[in-house]
Amino acid sequence: MFASFGHETMKRGSRDGTRAMKLMTGNSNLPLARAIAGYLEIPLTDALVRRFADEEIFVEINENVRGEDVFVLQSTGYPANDNLMELLICIDALKRASAKRITAVIPYFGYARQDRKPGPRTPISAKLVANLITVAGADRVLSIDLHAGQIQGFFDIPTDNLYAAPVMSADIVARFKGRNMMVVSPDVGGVVRARQLAKRLDNAPLAIVDKRRERAGESEVMNIIGEVEGRFCILIDDIVDSAGTLCNAAAALREAGAEDVVAYVTHGVLSGGAVARVEGSVLSELVITDSIGNHETIGSTKKIRHLPIAPLLGEAIKRIADETSVSSLFD
Repeated sequence: MFASFGHETMKRGSRDGTRAMKLMTGNSNLPLARAIAGYLEIPLTDALVRRFADEEIFVEINENVRGEDVFVLQSTGYPANDNLMELLICIDALKRASAKRITAVIPYFGYARQDRKPGPRTPISAKLVANLITVAGADRVLSIDLHAGQIQGFFDIPTDNLYAAPVMSADIVARFKGRNMMVVSPDVGGVVRARQLAKRLDNAPLAIVDKRRERAGESEVMNIIGEVEGRFCILIDDIVDSAGTLCNAAAALREAGAEDVVAYVTHGVLSGGAVARVEGSVLSELVITDSIGNHETIGSTKKIRHLPIAPLLGEAIKRIADETSVSSLFD
């Protein structure tokens, strides 16, 4: 398994005032990398990312990056450890090649759910991963919808956390304008995220699904806070993994009288039997961004749709390279 890219090198010209930059990628999400390169109108950096027979990762950069502003795109989803090591080795290779600034662009930050000690003698793996990325030589990190806001503080380097809400709200308005919409958080912890989306949808009403989780990977819906009868409900979350929470929440909403239920989730991890679970649920549609390159996992199911985020990431990368405001993207 390897990624190899063309020998053409190019910088954004001074004609539009944009500073020089390079975009490099690992193997985790090549379609997204190509889409971002297309948005920025630059080629992917000529590099070889491959494995030896014993699965050790080897990276070779085939063009000059000395003094360059380089962005390394790599989600750290499944297989999380392989993708993380690819990212670290790419950063190390760039650092040793004298890149001026290295920005780790991590659309999906793996290990983010291990952001605290849930019990005695357990790790805070998100902090460990942040340390690894920093020590490897990254100067900046760019991600989307981190599972927990405090992860930004785990890094000792500047960290930009983008939000998928503008992309989602635009899609919702384009497809469902005129429906009697209500935004629903599948748990209490996601209320802030749901409120932000509701605000973008002309202050749509908000409901919360109160659930009790008996053990990891399983959830039991207990109660719905809010009047959902006759409403077109939009479930919003940052990660869908086993899809148990979403499917149970959707079933509870329909039982409470919701007219229809769709779900918008930033990161479609979709492990195990998640795709089959969504296919057999009362959800009309699950919309996920392409932050994780799992098109093969989803297959031909008609209930799951990808929402492109290349323009969002591309614009953020351009602004970082130009030293202009990233936060104004969400004004």
